[in-house]
Amino acid sequence: MHTRPLLTACLAGALLLCVAVAQAQTTLAGVKFEQEISLGGQKLQLNGAGVRYRAVFKVYAGALYMSSKATKSEDVLKTNAPKRLHLVALRDVSGDDFGKLFTRGMEANASREDFSKSINSVIRMGQIFADAKQFKQGDVILIDYVPGTGTIVSHKGKQLAEAFKEPEFHSLMMKIWFGQKPADEAFRGALLGQQTSANTNVN
Repeated sequence: MHTRPLLTACLAGALLLCVAVAQAQTTLAGVKFEQEISLGGQKLQLNGAGVRYRAVFKVYAGALYMSSKATKSEDVLKTNAPKRLHLVALRDVSGDDFGKLFTRGMEANASREDFSKSINSVIRMGQIFADAKQFKQGDVILIDYVPGTGTIVSHKGKQLAEAFKEPEFHSLMMKIWFGQKPADEAFRGALLGQQTSANTNVN
């Protein structure tokens, strides 16, 4: 007797669940980013997402996760709280080229003294990417910072090497995107939630 109302209620509940799941994701250039993640025992919120261009080519989609809202580069660079930069390759890039892009970005945004202090870590980072050989379209690269542990770089769900323990190196690395000479101004703005890419769809 009560089968139809019960079925209707179940369907309505399933629909609401699907809507909730959809609302918990941001889709950008075909890549889905969760609104919330867990890192270092803390909940991090999606701060912003965008696409990194080199000339007219899309290199990767990226999302920044923070424990509190960051609207300025200083908010990202100075905080000692957990944070994540989630990158997804949008084209095939050799590991060597990826490493060179990161190294040039760090060098462009550091004083000679600061760069020299972290040169061993910079070289190790470049070697990590070179050893990865190739980043295929769709590959996920995570750059996590956990206080007390350091910077952890993962590729396709696998940690690439031991954590970089120096907080100074993490700040230097994040300056690739949030320094005075960021790799892509529009990408930085998108990560800081200051602007949204035209091909972003927040469901």
